[in-house]
Amino acid sequence: MKPLRLLTAALCLTATPMFAPALAAQEKPAAIVVLDGSGSMWGQIDGVAKITIAQKVMGELMSTLPADLDLGLTVYGHRRKGDCSDIETLVLPGSNTRAAITSAVNGIKPKGKTPMADAVVAAAKALRHTEEAATVILVSDGIETCVPDVCAVARKLEETGVDFTAHVVGFDVEDPETLAQFQCMADSTGGQFLSAGNATQLAAAVTEVAVAAPTPAPAPAPEPAPLPGSIMYSVTETFGGTSRRVDVEWSLKGIDGQELIASFHSDFGEQELAEGIYTISVTRVSDGARQEKQVVVRPNVRNVVEFTFEAALPEASLVAPVTGVAGATISVDWTGPNAANDYVDTAPLGAGSGTYLTYSYTNKGTPMALRLPAQPGEYELRYILAEGSQVLARQPITVTEAQFSLDAPANASAGATIDVTWTGNGYDEDYLTVAEIGAEAGRYSAYTYVRNGNPAPLRMPTEPGRYEIRYVTAQDTSVSVSREIEITPVAFSVSAVDSTPLGATITVDWTGNGFEEDYLTIAETGSDGGSYLGYVYVREGNPASFRVPVVPGNFELRYVNGQDSTVAASQPITLTDVAVTLTGPSSAASGSTISVSHDGPTYAGDYVTFTAPGAAAGEYLSYTYTNQGNPLQIIVPETPGNYELRYVTVWGPSRVLGTQPFTVE
Repeated sequence: MKPLRLLTAALCLTATPMFAPALAAQEKPAAIVVLDGSGSMWGQIDGVAKITIAQKVMGELMSTLPADLDLGLTVYGHRRKGDCSDIETLVLPGSNTRAAITSAVNGIKPKGKTPMADAVVAAAKALRHTEEAATVILVSDGIETCVPDVCAVARKLEETGVDFTAHVVGFDVEDPETLAQFQCMADSTGGQFLSAGNATQLAAAVTEVAVAAPTPAPAPAPEPAPLPGSIMYSVTETFGGTSRRVDVEWSLKGIDGQELIASFHSDFGEQELAEGIYTISVTRVSDGARQEKQVVVRPNVRNVVEFTFEAALPEASLVAPVTGVAGATISVDWTGPNAANDYVDTAPLGAGSGTYLTYSYTNKGTPMALRLPAQPGEYELRYILAEGSQVLARQPITVTEAQFSLDAPANASAGATIDVTWTGNGYDEDYLTVAEIGAEAGRYSAYTYVRNGNPAPLRMPTEPGRYEIRYVTAQDTSVSVSREIEITPVAFSVSAVDSTPLGATITVDWTGNGFEEDYLTIAETGSDGGSYLGYVYVREGNPASFRVPVVPGNFELRYVNGQDSTVAASQPITLTDVAVTLTGPSSAASGSTISVSHDGPTYAGDYVTFTAPGAAAGEYLSYTYTNQGNPLQIIVPETPGNYELRYVTVWGPSRVLGTQPFTVE
C-alpha cells in the first residue's frame, strides 16, 4: 500500500472539507515505447544485428497491438557517440501513429551511450505523467551508462506520477547487474520485467506489456458520508529529501489528560471523535524519538495531522590518494553500508549529490578501481548512498595534467589509411579522429579507437585540404592533443561507352583509391552520391563488368567513395530502350502448350508470360524463362478470353520489352 499523500510537506495541522470534486477520467490508454538505439544494438543474435531484429518485430507489432492504445516512440543513443543527452521523442502518442513509429524505428542507426533512465523520464513527461495515467515500455539490451541510480529515478517517477508504470523488456541480456537494474525499475513503478533472447520472444514480451497498459479508470465513487468529526494522521521519515514509512507507536489523550488510545502500532490512520480538544503523540520505535500535537475537533470536519522524523544517516569513510593524473584509474578503499546501488564518485568541489563525473558501484568490493576526471583541477571523492542520493563521506583530490602526444605523416593522399602513433591514457573508449581545423570535438571525418593498436590505422578524408588529427578522451569528449596534416588530391576517372541498351553488361575502366568499399554506380544526373540505379564494387576488378539497369534515359556513370558516399568522378551515359518481337500463334485452346520465338537479349531472369491486357509489369500468369530455349514452350491460361503475351526483363525494376495480343479459345 502506498503512503497517504497529505496536504503539507512539513509538520502541520490543517482542517479540510470532507468532500472534493472528482477528477475527469482519462479518455484512452496511452503508452510510449522507449527503444535502445545505443551502439550495443549492433550486436548479433544468430548472425542478425539486434537493431535489425527490433526493427522487424516493431514493424509487425504495429498491426497487432490493441487498436485503442495511443502509442508513441522515444529513442536514445541513436544520433551521437558518447552523449548522455542523446534522447529524442520521435513520435508523440496518438491514435494514428503506427506508420510513423514503423518509419522512425526503421531509420535508427545505433551509435551512442545508454541513458535509459533519462529516456524513460522524457517519455513520462511526454505522457504528462503528473496529470494522468502513463505507461512506458522500455526495450534495452544493456546497462545504464549515464545515471548511477536507475532505481532512484524510477521511484521519483512513481512518487510524482498520477498512475505511472514502467515495463522493461531486456533484449539478449544475461549480465546479473543489468538484470537487477531492469527488475528494480519495473518493481519501483509497479511494472513487469520480461527477458527476450530472440525475435519471437521479443515480440511476445512487448505484446504482453503493451496489453497490460492501464485502461481508463472510471470516475471515483463519492466519498462516504462525513463523520461527526475526526483526526486523520500520518507519520513519515525523511531520508535524503525523500519520504518513507516508519515504525511508530501512537496515543491519543483528551483535554483532561485521559488516555483514549495507547501504544497502537501504525504510521497512518483515522479516528472518529466527539467535538473537543485532543492531544495526539507518536514515538519512533527505533530510537524512542517522540512528537505530539494538539487538535481541536469540530463536527463535520476531518483534521489532518502530519508528523515527520529526520532519519539518521549511516557512517562511511574513504581512503585514496590525494593526487592523481587526469583520466587515470586509482584504488579507493571505503567503508559504508554497501546498500543496493551505492557508489563512489568524483565531482567538482561543492557539487550537489546529483552532479558527478565518474563513478563505480560499491558492490564491486573494496578497494575499488575509480577513474579520475579527464581535466586537471580540484575535485572530491564521495561515498553516495543511493537511497535519497545522500553524501556519506568525502575526500578532496588534486587531478594533475596527463601527457598526450601524436606522431603521424605531415601529409597523406585523400582517402588513404595512415598509421598514427600516440601516447595517452589508452582507455578502450578513447579514440583518434581526423577533423576540420577548429571543428568541435564531436565532429570528425573518420575515427579509430586507440584499442586498435599503437600505431593505430586511421582513414583520411576524401576531400583535399588541411585537417587535424586528434586524440579524444571519451570520458568527456575533450581533445587531449592534436596535430595538423595536409590531405593531397587523388586522380579519379571512369571510362566506358557513351550509350548502351537497357540491361547490357558494359566494361568500365577506372582510376582511384580502389578501396574495398568504393564502388561504381549509374545514377540520375545531379543526384547525391548515395543515390543509384545499379552498382558494382571496384574490388571486382579493373576494368569492371557492370550490368546496366533497365531504365531508359540519360544518366551518369560514377566512381563513388565508400567512406562518405562522395562522387569522385563521372561521365554521361545513355541507356537506350530495347524492343523485342514475339513470334507465335495469336490464339490457342485453353490449357494447351504453344511455341514462341523472340529476338530479346535473354538476360538472366528474363521470361515470357501471359497477362491480362494492361496489367502492371510485375504481374504474370503462366510463364517460361527465356534461358529455356528459343523458341520456348509456354502453357496457355485455362480461362478463355483476351490476353497479352509479354517479354519481361527483371534487372532492377521489371520492364516489358515486347508484347503480342493473344486470344484463349
